[in-house]
Amino acid sequence: MKKTLFLAVIIGMAFHTSYTYAQQLPDSLLPDANLRDCIKYALSHQPVVRQSMIDEAITEATIKSKLADWYPQINLDYNIQHYLQVPTSYFNGSPIRAGVENSSTVGFSLNQNLFNRDVLLASRTARDVRNQAKQNTASSQIDVITNVSKAYYNVLLTKRQISVLEEDIIRLERSQKDAYNQYQGGIVDKTDYKRANISLNNAKGQRKTAQEQLNSAYAQLRQLMGYPNTGDLKLIDDTLQMESEVSLDTSVTVTYENRIEYQLLQTQQRLLQAELTYNKWSFLPTVSAFANYNAAYLNNEFSKLYNNNFPNSFFGLKLSVPIFQGTKRTQNIRAAELQLKRTDWDFASLRSQISTEYTQAMAAYKSNFYNYTLQRQNMQEAKEVYDLIALQYKEGVKTYLEVITSETDLRSAQLNYFNSLYDVLSSKIDLQRSLGTLTANN
Repeated sequence: MKKTLFLAVIIGMAFHTSYTYAQQLPDSLLPDANLRDCIKYALSHQPVVRQSMIDEAITEATIKSKLADWYPQINLDYNIQHYLQVPTSYFNGSPIRAGVENSSTVGFSLNQNLFNRDVLLASRTARDVRNQAKQNTASSQIDVITNVSKAYYNVLLTKRQISVLEEDIIRLERSQKDAYNQYQGGIVDKTDYKRANISLNNAKGQRKTAQEQLNSAYAQLRQLMGYPNTGDLKLIDDTLQMESEVSLDTSVTVTYENRIEYQLLQTQQRLLQAELTYNKWSFLPTVSAFANYNAAYLNNEFSKLYNNNFPNSFFGLKLSVPIFQGTKRTQNIRAAELQLKRTDWDFASLRSQISTEYTQAMAAYKSNFYNYTLQRQNMQEAKEVYDLIALQYKEGVKTYLEVITSETDLRSAQLNYFNSLYDVLSSKIDLQRSLGTLTANN
């Protein structure tokens, strides 16, 4: 297992992704929220983002801990001991008890690293390790922005579906009343009235389904935002604003460096280069300076132990040269070189993946945008057809079946329009993400 700084930080951050966000920010409620408000709230309250920020703080503390080894290391050692039996030594061939029954030592030691490859690696990789932590946070933010945006549009879509169904129910109730009056007047048989009842019941059933879906959509949005479950969340339902946001310049081409995944891989490559250099440094000596001062107290009587001090002090330079380690260093260098070479294929794989994502996202956006324009036209024409047939029915020109059919077409056209609006907005988000333009700074 490699014991370098950046690997230690990566492992530490992996464990801390399960860190429980215990210190929740104070709950606050949004009055009338648009998409920007929801995203801003999520970036401040979503546990995943907050955990990433805590990981940044953990990384910073780890870096400072490693860099602290450049500073002088000062230690204090104290001991006191009593001999139950004083040690015996031979002097001129005779055993002699040498020493005193009681002794105590107070020692101060200072050590200063002059060249140490572990500390040098920490210095050289500190910037990239910090950058990696920030990039992980940025990646979490992009995920949150994507998910919150889609959930936000899903709520608005469901609300518009309910509005369409409620308008449809009003029309059907009016048609039902007209059909009933004509049936009572003997103008038509009860078939039209029964058909009106069937259509009305179907519309009410669809509305109930949509209302339950709205509760589910709100719950999902709250969860993605980190919003209080019991808090009232009011969204600004502005269809014109949503329509104004569907357009996107499709002439823009993908730039790999804009993607956070590519940036993370670049940072990882630099850290692996530092790892290779670190292993090459294993042939160099470790150099440190040291100084020690020891106060020694000796006495056979414990009460007089600290009456006399017999100090000693020294300083020096320590150089440790690794000579042979069974080819361990050579194999570590070889492994680091292969790991670095492997990232070339990681880049190739990621570029292919990004290109595919961009192509798919662009195709989906163009397709959904085209369908959106068609559905908008269909909705307008279906409204004109319904108004005309409803008027002709009152004048006795059209049958009630044609009214029901046109009304069903209108409802379907309106629902298809709002579905297409959601699809194009959702695919726009995917396209922006594939281009690397969907960031917290936008």
